[in-house]
Amino acid sequence: MADPLSGPAPEPESVFPREVGLFADSYPEKSRFRFCGHVLSIRQNFGSRLGVAARVWEAALSLCNYFESQNVDFQGKKVIELGAGTGIVGILAALQGGDVTITDLPLALEQIQRNVQANVPAGGRAQVRALSWGINQHVFPGDYDLVLGADIVYLEPTFPLLLGTLQHLCGTHGTIYLASKMREEHGTESFFQQLLPQHFQLELAQRDEDENVNIYRARHREPRPA
Repeated sequence: MADPLSGPAPEPESVFPREVGLFADSYPEKSRFRFCGHVLSIRQNFGSRLGVAARVWEAALSLCNYFESQNVDFQGKKVIELGAGTGIVGILAALQGGDVTITDLPLALEQIQRNVQANVPAGGRAQVRALSWGINQHVFPGDYDLVLGADIVYLEPTFPLLLGTLQHLCGTHGTIYLASKMREEHGTESFFQQLLPQHFQLELAQRDEDENVNIYRARHREPRPA
C-alpha cells in the first residue's frame, strides 16, 4: 500500500510543454511508499524546470498497487517504463526481479537516476536512458516483455508518437500496462477507445472510481490467418 500523498516534457517545445507555471517554487521533497514488501524512498524535485515530471502521480501509485494485488511477475522479464518522471514504477519492477530500462526525456533523467540509486541495491538491473517518442525509439530493442506507463496519455499531439513507440518496443508476446487519469479535456479516452485498439488487443484491467484512474492491458493483435 502507498502512503497518501508523477509525463513527457519538450522535444519539440510545442508538443512537450514544460508547463512552467505549474509549480511556482523549486524545492525537493522525499516521500515513502510501500509496495510488494519494499519501502521506496522517492525524491520529487518540484519546480518549473521539471513541471509535470516532478511528482508521483496517482496513476503511478494505482499501477504499483495493481502489480502488488495481482502479483504481476517481473522475475527475469525484460521491462521498459516510458515517461517515468520519478521512476517509481520501473524501480518497483526492478526490485521485483525485472531487467528494467527506465526512460523519459533528458530533463528528468537526473531525478530518476537519484531515485534508482536510493532504492535499487548494487547489482540490481535498472538502467536510466533518454527516450523521445517518435524520435529515437528505434535505438531500443523491440522485444520487451513488459512496457509500462503511468499518466503519460494527456497531450493529444503526442498520441501518434506514443503509439508508434509502443508498437516498436512491445515484443510479439509482450504486454503493455498503461495507467491513466481519465481526463476528458485531454482526450485521454479517445486514445484508449479509438487509437490504441486499432493496433493492440486492449482490455480494461482495473478501474479506480475514486481517483478516476484506469489501468489498461494491451497485447499485439494476433496475425490474421493467410
